[in-house]
Amino acid sequence: MPDLLIELFSEEIPARMQTRAAADLKKLVTDGLVEAGLTYASAGSFSTPRRLALTVEGLTAESAAVREERKGPRTDAPEKALEGFLRSTGLTADQLEKRDMGKKGEVFFAIIEKPGRPAADIIAEVLENAIRNFPWPKSMKWGEGNLKWVRPLHRILCILTDEAGTEVVPLDVDGIKAADKTEGHRFLAPTPFSVTSFEDYSTKLKRAYVVLDAQERADHIWADATSQAFAQGLEVVEDKGLLAEVAGLVEWPVVLMGEIDETFLGLPPEVLKTSMKEHQKFFSVKNPKTGRIEKFVTVANVETEDNGATILAGNQKVLFARLSDAKFFWENDLRIAKAETEPRMKPWLDALENVTFHNKLGSQKERIDRIAALAREIAPVVGADPDLAEQAARVAKADLSSEMIYEFPELQGLMGRYYAEAAGLPAEVANAAEEHYSPLGPSDDVPTAPVSVAVALADKLDTLTGFWAIDEKPTGSKDPFALRRAALGVIRLILGANFRSSLDSAFEAGFRSHVISDFRRVISQQSDEIQKSDLMFELKIDAENSLSSQIEAWAASVEGGELRDEIQERFVELSHELFSFFHDRLKVFLKDKGIRHDVIDACIAMPGNDDLTLLVKRAEALSKTLKTEDGENLVQGFKRANNILSKEEEKDGVSYELDPKIELAETEEEKTLFAALDAAEAKITPAMEAEDFTTAMTAMAELRAPIDAFFEAVKINADSQIVRRNRLCLLNRIRVICGGVADLTKLEG
Repeated sequence: MPDLLIELFSEEIPARMQTRAAADLKKLVTDGLVEAGLTYASAGSFSTPRRLALTVEGLTAESAAVREERKGPRTDAPEKALEGFLRSTGLTADQLEKRDMGKKGEVFFAIIEKPGRPAADIIAEVLENAIRNFPWPKSMKWGEGNLKWVRPLHRILCILTDEAGTEVVPLDVDGIKAADKTEGHRFLAPTPFSVTSFEDYSTKLKRAYVVLDAQERADHIWADATSQAFAQGLEVVEDKGLLAEVAGLVEWPVVLMGEIDETFLGLPPEVLKTSMKEHQKFFSVKNPKTGRIEKFVTVANVETEDNGATILAGNQKVLFARLSDAKFFWENDLRIAKAETEPRMKPWLDALENVTFHNKLGSQKERIDRIAALAREIAPVVGADPDLAEQAARVAKADLSSEMIYEFPELQGLMGRYYAEAAGLPAEVANAAEEHYSPLGPSDDVPTAPVSVAVALADKLDTLTGFWAIDEKPTGSKDPFALRRAALGVIRLILGANFRSSLDSAFEAGFRSHVISDFRRVISQQSDEIQKSDLMFELKIDAENSLSSQIEAWAASVEGGELRDEIQERFVELSHELFSFFHDRLKVFLKDKGIRHDVIDACIAMPGNDDLTLLVKRAEALSKTLKTEDGENLVQGFKRANNILSKEEEKDGVSYELDPKIELAETEEEKTLFAALDAAEAKITPAMEAEDFTTAMTAMAELRAPIDAFFEAVKINADSQIVRRNRLCLLNRIRVICGGVADLTKLEG
C-alpha cells in the first residue's frame, strides 16, 4: 500500500488561519479519497507560515471495481422515459436487460460496471477540487489566472511512495504542476530539493531550517524562553494564545531576550504586557520577587552571525517608541485621576455624557446614573455599604474616557482600578472598578467583595432590563448585545454571593431606573413637540400644563415607587419575559453541573422561583435524590398515584382533597402508608421551612417502599364507594406531600 505526501507551498499564511487550514486540507482530501473508493490507515496534517502539508499512510493502490444494478422504466413506457434512463446510466438501449416482473410487466434493467481506478488518478481529482474549493476566510487572485488562495500559491508537491519507488501524481492547477520538490527556509536554505517520502521530507526540511510541526515549534520556543529567563532569575509570563500565534509566524524559531529601558519599568505591568503583545508579539519576562516586568522575549525566524544582536537592537528601538506613547498616556491620565475635583475624575465622567451607549438607552453618563441607583438599592442585600456601592458605580467606567483605554480597550476596568487608587478612593471602590465587568465568561472568576458584587450586578441588570424594555432580545444564534452572557454573569454572581432576594424586585428597580432616565432625556430635549417616552409607553399629555412639568412630576412619582397602572403592567410583562430567559440560562448553567433540565423545570414550577439561590439549592437536592434507587422509584410511584387520581377526578368531576381517614383503611399496606405519610410530613414541613431541601428530599424518598407495597396489595377502585373515595384521598395526600418539595410531574421517564 502506498503512502501519499502533499505539500501546498505559498507566500506567508496568516498565523491565525494555519491550524484550521491544515485540518481543512486533511478533511477535504481524506473525505474525497474515501468517497472515491480508497481507504487509508492514518493521516496527519501540518502547517508552517509558507506551507500546508498532509501525509496519508496505508492508502489502497486503486479503488475497487463496482457493479451496480439499476431498475428502469417498463418496456412499454413512453420513449422519453427510456431516453432519460439511458442518459442517467450512460448506456445505450441494446445494453439494457429486459426482465419479467410479474404483475408489473416487463421492465428494463441497467447493469453498470465501473472498473477500479488507480490511486494517482483519484488523488489528482480530489486534490484539485480541494485546492479550488478551499474554505479560506479570505483569499486572493494573482497574475492572470483564476485560482484563488490565501496568498499566491507557488508549488504543489504530491507524491505516492511504495516499495517500488516514488511516483509524482499527475496534476496541473492553473499552470502549477505537481512535482516532488519543495523549498526550505526563505533565507537560510532557499534552494529547491526533491523528496521521496514523508520521512525524507520532514528530515530534509529540518536540515533546511524548517520545523514542520507547529507544536514542536511552540515547545521549542517555550523551553528556550523559560530556560533563558531562569538563568537570570526571571520568569516568562505564560500566554498560550501568543505562543500559538508566534509559532505560526516562524519556520525556524530563534528565541532572543531583550531589555526594557529603565524609563518604562514604572508603568503598570499590564500596560507593558499588553503593549508588547499587541504591537510586537513579545513575551513578557517578570521578576518573580517583585512582579515587575523587566525584560521581553522575541522570536526571530533566522539565525544571524551576531547571534541576534542586530535584531534585538531594532526591536528595542521600536519598543522604546511604543512604550513612550504608553508612558505619555499613563502620565496624562494620572494627572486627571489625581486632580482634586469633586467628583473625582470629573473630566472623564463629563466626557461620557457625549458618548452614546445606545440610541434608545441614552448616553454612558445616563447609564452610570442608573447603575449607581441600582447598586445602592442592591448593596444591603449583598452586605455592601450603599454609599460605597454608589460611589464605586459612579467612577467604575470613568477610565473609558482615558487615553490609555483609547489605545488599549482590553485594559478597561483594570486601569480604572489604578486610577481610582491614584485618586485616593477607598480600596473597595478601586477593586469594584476592575471587578464589575466580571464574570465575562463561564471560566472567569466571580467577584466576592460586596461592593464589587453590587456594582457588577447593577451593571448587568441595567443592560438586561434596558434591552428588554426596547425589545432588543436575543433571537436564535444572534445575540449582538451579549445578553446571554450578561444573564449568566448575574446567575453566577447571585449564587457566588448567596444573594437571597427576589429577582422580581431587582428587575422592577432596573426597569424603573430606565423609565426615569427616559423621562429625564425627554425633559432635557426641551421640546413641547415630543409627546412620548421612547422606552415603553406613550405619555398622556395634559394640554393645560407644560410637558416639562408633567414629565418631572411623573418621574418623581416613579422614583418614589408610585407607579402608574400602565407602567406597572408593563413591568410585570417584561419581568415575566426576563424570568423565562433567566430560567433558560440557568438550565444551561446547571446542565454543566450534571443537573437535568427536567429537574430544573420541576423546581421552577414551585413558589419562590424568582430566588435563584433557593431554586438551585432545591434543584441540587432533587438531582441528588433522583440518583438514588429510592428516589428514582419514588417518582414512578408518585406518577402512578397522580395519574390514577387525575383520571378518576376527571371522570367523577370532583377533587379528592379531603383528609383520608385511617379508620377506613382495610389492609396493613394501607395503614403502613398512612403512618409513612405522617412521618414524612413531620420531617418535610419543618425542613422546607428551614430550606433544608436535602432532608426534605430524603424524607420524601423514604416513601418509596410503602407506596410500592400499597399499589401491589391494594385495589384503588374498591367496590365500596366510601373505601374508594378514601383511597383516592390517600393518593391526593401523596401528591400534596411530594408536590410540596418539587413538581414531580415535570420529570421525564
